[in-house]
Amino acid sequence: MLMRTDPFRELDRITRDVFGVTGTWSRPSAMPMDAYRAGDEYVVAFDLPGVTPEAIDIDVERNMLTVRAERRPLPGIEDAQAELSERPLGVFSRQVMLADTLDTNAIKADYDAGVLTLRIPIAERAKPRKIAITHGGTDRKQIKA
Repeated sequence: MLMRTDPFRELDRITRDVFGVTGTWSRPSAMPMDAYRAGDEYVVAFDLPGVTPEAIDIDVERNMLTVRAERRPLPGIEDAQAELSERPLGVFSRQVMLADTLDTNAIKADYDAGVLTLRIPIAERAKPRKIAITHGGTDRKQIKA
């Protein structure tokens, strides 16, 4: 139901990690993601520790889901000398192609403990259903030879 959109994104992430490059609005870094089906919905979880809910932007256009977030430096440490800096700052983004069988109008988003969780229900038209079979003379058409 979900498709990856950029096969080179992981290579970009490794390059940024090695060279210490942070994400920008024109060239955002990737964010870790898990996706799975739970009953009649798909669940997509993004790791965004240290990001405020106001700094997260979620868009759906047709079947393309885009999540963008920005992690800024902690307030009050502008003049501090960094001894160790391992947590990346900057802009993070992830795009996921959603299948036509998902109801993009009913997506629910929750942000707790640094994890953004999206719940995307499966559309009613895509759910399995039983087809009634009629029998008897009332529904049959007679064919004349």
